[in-house]
Amino acid sequence: MLVFGSLSIIALIMYLFYKTKFFRSRRPYEKQWYSAKSSISLGAFVFLFGLNQIIGWSITIELVVGVLFILIGGLHAYFNFKRKNYYFPLAVEEAEKANLQND
Repeated sequence: MLVFGSLSIIALIMYLFYKTKFFRSRRPYEKQWYSAKSSISLGAFVFLFGLNQIIGWSITIELVVGVLFILIGGLHAYFNFKRKNYYFPLAVEEAEKANLQND
């Protein structure tokens, strides 16, 4: 239980880190890339929280809520991982163009 709790706290900290990077970024594709990364961290947090609920379940409602959190968090992380992979080359290209214009 301590492992999943610690990992969920790390995922929540990563969410806050990438969300602040999102707000500080000025380039549109880079913003979308940071948004996807923060959403992956949020999905991981929900997933790990669901795992933590299942391990210590004593009543059926905890099991149901844990399974729902695992499904929602896993799907959220999966689709945003695909989104992150889509925006990464666009963000790199955008950064290269910005560097060429500044030089």
